[in-house]
Amino acid sequence: MEGQTPNPLLLPPDVTPLEQEVLDEYERLAENMKKLATVLDAMAGQPTTEILDGLRELERKTSLVFTLLKASVYSIVLQQEIEWGDQTRG
Repeated sequence: MEGQTPNPLLLPPDVTPLEQEVLDEYERLAENMKKLATVLDAMAGQPTTEILDGLRELERKTSLVFTLLKASVYSIVLQQEIEWGDQTRG
């Protein structure tokens, strides 16, 4: 705490300068912990948004693949029915 004069109103008479320095360090630590908690809270909210966006994209791609698969199956079934119809006529 060089260059910083402690406020005499905040300094109880039975606190030594070393004790005051330790208390000041604890105060800085508490402030840093509050800042860290704020940053962690902000970081915790972001991945959820990113995951949801990723899942929406995956859902779109999956539904597209499912639609293409249904169309392919329908095409195969239709082709088989056409072939079976030709075999029964011939």
